[in-house]
Amino acid sequence: MTTVGMVTGAGRGMGEACAVRLADMVDVLLLVDRDAASVEKVAEGLDAAGHRAAAEPFALDVTDRDGLARLADRTAGAGTLRAVAHAAGISPTMADWRRIFEVDLVGTALLAEALRPLATEGTAHVYFSSMSPLLAGVDPDPAVGAILDEPLREDFLDRMREAVGPGIEQSTLAYPWAKHGVARFARKEAVRLGPVGARVCSLAPGIIDTPQGRQEAARQTSMQRLVEATPLGRTGRSEEIASVVAFMLSDEASFLNGIDVLVDGGVCAAVRDR
Repeated sequence: MTTVGMVTGAGRGMGEACAVRLADMVDVLLLVDRDAASVEKVAEGLDAAGHRAAAEPFALDVTDRDGLARLADRTAGAGTLRAVAHAAGISPTMADWRRIFEVDLVGTALLAEALRPLATEGTAHVYFSSMSPLLAGVDPDPAVGAILDEPLREDFLDRMREAVGPGIEQSTLAYPWAKHGVARFARKEAVRLGPVGARVCSLAPGIIDTPQGRQEAARQTSMQRLVEATPLGRTGRSEEIASVVAFMLSDEASFLNGIDVLVDGGVCAAVRDR
């Protein structure tokens, strides 16, 4: 059996680090990123390093339904889907509130929808959420939660704005709401895929030293305060996140399902217990 792995957002940062780890876990590794040049460079580097997997770049915007259908077809043609690390996403300084929801939450749901028919015994998914909902205190009532749980409805964004209010148009508020939606979606997808023996979890990184993280830190002074409040006294490294993702996707984590794993150096514990 030829096993297939997939990493989205594989062109840089945490996605690239996940690709390095998965390259020794599967036979074929699909590297998905909107930036074709960066993901091609990562694929070339993995192949040159002599990893187990044959690395294959796949340029794709995760909000593109047709592109996701092609990705699913390529995955099915390559072998049996074994591991998915969905790291693609955008942060508050990168787009407006609608685009943040579209990429981070709707894109996650679209990817899951495309790959759902390929799930089988031993398939495992990890979607990247965030610690931001914990820090922002996102805790929707059941009515708002029900709206958040239907990200593929055509009127989803309008319903979210009506339910949460105009403040959702601030990207710094839209981001934690979207990422909270990712964690909720992972739980529901775990229930959907469990009967075939597949697992789904989400992972919430803290402040990680990546190009995207540095961009946020340069524009949001609160980021440095969070680093200072982190009990370990530093930012995290992409490789540290990738190590946790690799475990979550491995057979050693075969009973880990439907949860959000927080990897933040302890900052949420420090800030929330004040």
